[in-house]
Amino acid sequence: MKAKFTGHDTFPLRYGWLFKAINHLNSNGNFSSSDEDSIRHSIVELGVGKNMVKAIQYWAESSSVIKSERKNTSYQHLITKKGQLLFGDGSGESGFDPYLELSGSIWLLHFWLNFNSEHLSAYRYFFNYANVQHFEKSKLIDDCYDDAKRLVDSELGNISTIKKDIDCFLNTYSKKIKALSSKKNNRIDEDHFTSPLAELNLIQDNGGGFYVSNLAERAELPIEIFAYALVEFYKLETIDSKVSTVDFDSLLTKPYSPGRIFRLSESGLGQKLDEIQKLTNSKISWVDSLGLRQVNISPEAKEYSTQFLSDYYGQYNV
Repeated sequence: MKAKFTGHDTFPLRYGWLFKAINHLNSNGNFSSSDEDSIRHSIVELGVGKNMVKAIQYWAESSSVIKSERKNTSYQHLITKKGQLLFGDGSGESGFDPYLELSGSIWLLHFWLNFNSEHLSAYRYFFNYANVQHFEKSKLIDDCYDDAKRLVDSELGNISTIKKDIDCFLNTYSKKIKALSSKKNNRIDEDHFTSPLAELNLIQDNGGGFYVSNLAERAELPIEIFAYALVEFYKLETIDSKVSTVDFDSLLTKPYSPGRIFRLSESGLGQKLDEIQKLTNSKISWVDSLGLRQVNISPEAKEYSTQFLSDYYGQYNV
């Protein structure tokens, strides 16, 4: 794993940015840090400053909706299959939800953003490795820095880089509390409504540098999005084997698992597995008996992950 605690220029993800990135590539644009003509074109097309162009590129790449490939001596950006699914491919085929009107789309982006074992960032550290539900920002910075030394193979940089990434992560995922003159009255800072990921309410800002991120049942998490994440994690776990089961505790606590990424409680994971068993007519099923807790996944279900997304979006006309 490589360290990636920079690239966003401290800008949290904002509504519309990923759609802009996809449209930019669909209109023959490209993201470049060296070609001045390309940079100027991006600034004009995206309607933002140079630093914000870099931030849009960062979030689009980090959420896996675009990717860069080397072409001769330069890099070319391409829309991924995930980007095409959600935002469209520019050929007239619209994506499932290009304007992120459905809550399931935000949950899906959250999963894509954190289901990545190649690069470690502040948010990927928190959702995959941190074992806290109540935390102080300064302590999270120290923990992230110390654990990153063990987790990454590349140059880590200094702790101030981690601090900036933690700040950006918290501003992306939490609605900032702004204290009023009376200590008893606080209100949400509307300047921080711009990140769609804050709407998931996975992290709450309690003020004074203290935050809460409880494990919960997540009734608001669509079962089809959970099912997609479960199958993607299962494929990661069994990439070199033909095992058709995955352990309940792995689904709950292992890095890159749906339990970790969606901040599910033990009872919440059990409820989701009950739901998915009904959804798939037991093609995905689980047993909880005599201390044995395992999830069974049929070969058919293993190839079904993208269909779960089609099933979810097929319920709506967006």
